[in-house]
Amino acid sequence: MTTETPRGTDRSFLFVLGSSRPDGNTEILARAAAEQLPAGVPQRWVDLAGLPLPDFQDGRHETDTWPAGENEETLRQATLEATDIVLASPLYWYTLSAQTKRYLDYWSGWLVDPASDFKERMAGRTLWGVTVMADDDEAVADGLTTTLNHSAAYLRMRFGGVLFGNGSRPGQVRNDERAAIRAKTFFQREAPLARFPHEEEAGRQR
Repeated sequence: MTTETPRGTDRSFLFVLGSSRPDGNTEILARAAAEQLPAGVPQRWVDLAGLPLPDFQDGRHETDTWPAGENEETLRQATLEATDIVLASPLYWYTLSAQTKRYLDYWSGWLVDPASDFKERMAGRTLWGVTVMADDDEAVADGLTTTLNHSAAYLRMRFGGVLFGNGSRPGQVRNDERAAIRAKTFFQREAPLARFPHEEEAGRQR
């Protein structure tokens, strides 16, 4: 299992945009952070609104297989080719947008695909989050952060945390000076291996 964090041009970023409108505040903040990446680091941007997925069909206990559509296969390959996956989702009802959650639901199918080694290949990669919300209290996004951390922990990925911004009206996040400052160094942070709470507690008791 690979757990070392790739450095420099060994990294490649996939930005998954999960907003229901183009050029939204979350995308603006994600692009501000991406501008700080070294020029040699590949970036791929996918907009889930332009690659719609049907509702996920859970076939883990069925004998019939669910054929992968073109959009699903595009997203799966893009996911597996990246060392760093950035989920850029506005905060909707205190968690991820429906588009973003559906994309994560498809990870469940990729995990049990007999032709895939998805879990092994995802181990050691890094998951990041970017979200913009109308509330000034970042604690209201704890549900979103928990979802990302636990998803990363299950796959033995690293979790770089969430870049928060404030805004509601189009472009309003540009007025958030604190978010702009954070964006400049967000992807320079050391991303630790994600852990479930019981693993963290066990580590403290050793």
